[in-house]
Amino acid sequence: MTSSFSIRDGVDADLAGIVNLNDSEIPHVTAIMVEALKALTDQAFYFQIAESHAGDIIGFVLALAESATYRSLNFHWFKARYPRFVYIDRIVVSRPRHRTGAGKLLYADLFEKAQNRTPLLTCEVNIRPPNPGSVEFHQRLGFQQVGTQETEGGKKTASLLVKPL
Repeated sequence: MTSSFSIRDGVDADLAGIVNLNDSEIPHVTAIMVEALKALTDQAFYFQIAESHAGDIIGFVLALAESATYRSLNFHWFKARYPRFVYIDRIVVSRPRHRTGAGKLLYADLFEKAQNRTPLLTCEVNIRPPNPGSVEFHQRLGFQQVGTQETEGGKKTASLLVKPL
C-alpha cells in the first residue's frame, strides 16, 4: 500500500503552517506562537513533517531531549523522574488525515531515530478535556501511563506516558 504522504525535516518556512495546524487541534494541544515554536524547533531532537504529495503539511512531531530548556510543567515532571528521555512535546495530524497512518509513520521514524539515543520516550495526553483518540493511539503504540498532572490552573488533566525503547 502506497501512502499519500511522506516524511521530511521541518524547516523554519513551515512554522506558520504548523502553528495553524496546531491551533486547529486546541484544546487537545496547547496553543503556540511562531516565536515560541521556533525556540523549541531550534533545540529539537526531532522535528519532522508529514507532507502530502501536493506539498501540504498534514502532520508533525516535535520532540526534545531531557537537556532542553523548556518551561513545560509536563516536561519538568519527566525531568524530575528520569535521567534520560526524549519528550514528545506535540504530535498533530490534521483531522481529515486521522487514521491514515500519518501519525504512526511519524512515530515509527521517531522511534528509529531515538532508539540509539535514549532508553525512554515520554509524552502526555490530555484526559480532561478528554482526547480518547490520542489515548487509544498511544496505547496501541505501547505507551503506558505513569502518572497524571493538573495543568492550566486545574483546567486540564494530563496523562503522563512512557514507552521504553
